[in-house]
Amino acid sequence: MKQPRRITTMLILLAVVLAGAPAIAAESKAVVNINTADTEALMLLPRVGPSVAQRIVEFRDKNGKFKAAEDLMLVSGVGEKTFALIKPHVTISGETTLVEKVRISKAPSEDS
Repeated sequence: MKQPRRITTMLILLAVVLAGAPAIAAESKAVVNINTADTEALMLLPRVGPSVAQRIVEFRDKNGKFKAAEDLMLVSGVGEKTFALIKPHVTISGETTLVEKVRISKAPSEDS
């Protein structure tokens, strides 16, 4: 009798784990397509305000689609540190799925 009960328990546990998987996957795939996004969508990215978002759109209009996410560093105002924060949230193809501003918590200072 123990074997069927154990299998049932494992199946229930598996069902609970899998039920949460779509939410986790959707959250990790929230991105902005830098080749199609307008300034509003671009401003959802960390450290991107109205002026940087506008420069990204102007750069794209002038130079064509971005071939790689790293090309964002060619835009004035997007350096290596900013790009490191942006990279997990951008794509060069597909739909923009990010719907709210990405907030980056500040690391504690070494003086604290």
